[in-house]
Amino acid sequence: MGQAGCKGLSQSLLDYKTEKYVIAKNKKVGLLYRLLQVSILTYLVVWVFLVKKGYQDTDTSLQSSIITKVKGVTFTNTSELGERLWDVADYVIPPQGENVFFVITNLIVTPNQQQKTCAESESIPDALCYRDSDCPPGEPVVAGNGVRTGRCLRVGNMQRGTCEIFAWCPVETKSRPEKPLLGKAEDFTIYIKNFIRFPKFNFSKTNVLDTKDKAFLKSCHFGPENPYCPIFRLGSVVSWTGSNFQEIALQGGVIGIQIEWDCDLDKASSECNPRYSFSRLDNKFSENSISSGYNFRFAKYYRDGAGVEFRTLMKAYGIRFDVMVNGKAGKFNIIPTIINIGSGVALMGAGAFFCDLVLIYLIKKSHFYRDKKYEEVRSVMLLPLQPGGTFVGAPLIRAPLPGLETLPWLDGNAWCVAAGPLGAPLEGPRKVECSENMLYRAGYSLRAAGRRKGLQRPWAGDVVSRPDSAAICHVTSDKSEASLGLSFSLREHASTYVLGFLDL
Repeated sequence: MGQAGCKGLSQSLLDYKTEKYVIAKNKKVGLLYRLLQVSILTYLVVWVFLVKKGYQDTDTSLQSSIITKVKGVTFTNTSELGERLWDVADYVIPPQGENVFFVITNLIVTPNQQQKTCAESESIPDALCYRDSDCPPGEPVVAGNGVRTGRCLRVGNMQRGTCEIFAWCPVETKSRPEKPLLGKAEDFTIYIKNFIRFPKFNFSKTNVLDTKDKAFLKSCHFGPENPYCPIFRLGSVVSWTGSNFQEIALQGGVIGIQIEWDCDLDKASSECNPRYSFSRLDNKFSENSISSGYNFRFAKYYRDGAGVEFRTLMKAYGIRFDVMVNGKAGKFNIIPTIINIGSGVALMGAGAFFCDLVLIYLIKKSHFYRDKKYEEVRSVMLLPLQPGGTFVGAPLIRAPLPGLETLPWLDGNAWCVAAGPLGAPLEGPRKVECSENMLYRAGYSLRAAGRRKGLQRPWAGDVVSRPDSAAICHVTSDKSEASLGLSFSLREHASTYVLGFLDL
């Protein structure tokens, strides 16, 4: 790279480039642009900053701990269990008080089971038999209670019987009570204690009122007026899900308790409050559906005086509670604020881009606005003048310049040439830019004349006498004595002619 090239590069590093703006006096496009600006500004202020609080840094990695306790007692008197008092140790599983716990509301009890041989239940399809060969010994009964012994047991003179099995006998009865055993459990209470922490902001809180009054939790109940009393009546929780307690207690179900913490840490910590919602999570089918309800089995084992092991099998129906906690915390941060403002500014640019598309492609005068917005610039070589003011050199422009005026009444090819002050030669060769309207912006006026085969067609200004094959445009300055000449040398067999303006 030469010395001149290095000098030009170093000077260009200090150049500042700015955009050229075209003001389009079009009311429809202007109205569209303002509507887009108002819409984007409304979206940015209302939705991004007021609703979504885009000026805040957020923490969704909530750390939570749940402690649950159920309280209440009830009394039952059945043929299988006799008189029995039920307390929390009997009907709550598991007893640790986790975020998922089960409250027994109904039971099928099979007492005094012992491991021995007995007939399989007739409700098991795989246990039906007609002969001993239908009960191969040692094979378990599918969906049954034990393994076959090889005998087919019949009652009376019936041809069909059931296989004998080795199992806990007698086998479980299949009859479910018509009313829930612990129907009064709807008056039990649930204590749900929740600790939460947002690690990013080191913020912690609990859903229990911070008080030294020991009687507070013994007398309060959850409600709109007591959001920091986490004592819930069992029947009320079920009713808040839209279910009937006696119906769900009969065959069981699953209840979800949702605790949501949405904390704006730009405000006082007292403004960060828990919000509860309750829903039934299991699919509520019709009463006759085999998929309805929730149940499981467990047993209690014991031995008699002779050391023989017995057990009491219980098929428990009840309500499973799932306590779920989620939330987020937000606090002002300059980084998301700048990012969201930058996004809004970018959307403003997108609105301008859309209006540009409408302006230069979709409206009737789009070609006019397009010509004004996009300006093509080409370089030409200036050649020295010969004595007498004529120009020499090869043709410099062989095609029409886009956006310039076409002169269909001229014949021949057009060359774009320039001169210095009239009658003086140019220093050259050098390059200048040919572009439309440059002269008008510089304060120059145009006077031109043209002739063709004796027919004179003046535009404006004086007519300059030249040979029939030439037309000359004189450009004079309103602000100085300098002037430029624009000459069109004509040749035959040409189709278009261009009037070009030179950048001064």
